[in-house]
Amino acid sequence: MERLQKVIAQSGIASRRKAEQYILDGRVCVNHEVVTELGTKVKRGDVIEVDGKQIVRENKVYYVMNKPKKTICTAEDEFGRSTVISLIPCEERLFTVGRLDYDTSGLLILTNDGEFANLLIHPRYHIPKTYNLTINGMLTPPQINEIKKGIVLDDGIKTMPAKIRITENDPKKNQMSFDLTIYEGKNRQIKRMMEALGYEVRRLHRKQLGFLICSDLKQGEYRRLKPFEVKQLRAWAEQGKLKAVQMK
Repeated sequence: MERLQKVIAQSGIASRRKAEQYILDGRVCVNHEVVTELGTKVKRGDVIEVDGKQIVRENKVYYVMNKPKKTICTAEDEFGRSTVISLIPCEERLFTVGRLDYDTSGLLILTNDGEFANLLIHPRYHIPKTYNLTINGMLTPPQINEIKKGIVLDDGIKTMPAKIRITENDPKKNQMSFDLTIYEGKNRQIKRMMEALGYEVRRLHRKQLGFLICSDLKQGEYRRLKPFEVKQLRAWAEQGKLKAVQMK
């Protein structure tokens, strides 16, 4: 069973906060009876009406995509750029779990399950994310140690310790490629970390989120997440949530 306001919000009619207000205002009926208590729980098969109109529950869907470059993580774009959501023919209203920049490729999850999305992107739950990137220069040993310990960004906030593994050195082209694993999701974090060290990111690809990888997908390809994968991602997030509580 689920809370009534959550079910209303998941139907796309309103946010959870507005759904709560609808309930308090007496605008919601369950099985043709007005409900005004926020703690009310409903089960599948219950008839839920808002202002006399029955809501339709969405089926939960979960996709993983290898996001191609030059696509954006929104449903629409005022400049006519391609969106990742347009690449998946789906009747449900999809949104991305977090975002990757326009010029960044790699693993991206899309769903219509807001609770699931919030678990994965909550800043305190620390699900590891691994990127492979190329920069215009060669990291020095002190800079590598700085990355491992945490870097102070342009807003004065220090990142969590990260893991780094060099995958390619090219002195002739004056560039280096490496895997970088971070445990948070600050806005443009990877690029800002490199900027703080004086480098520019030439290529950025997210290759892994938790246990999930997308190496079996070409850029632009996608597949449905298997039920055990959804369950395991929830478990990873819940473990991170528990650690966050223990750290308080």
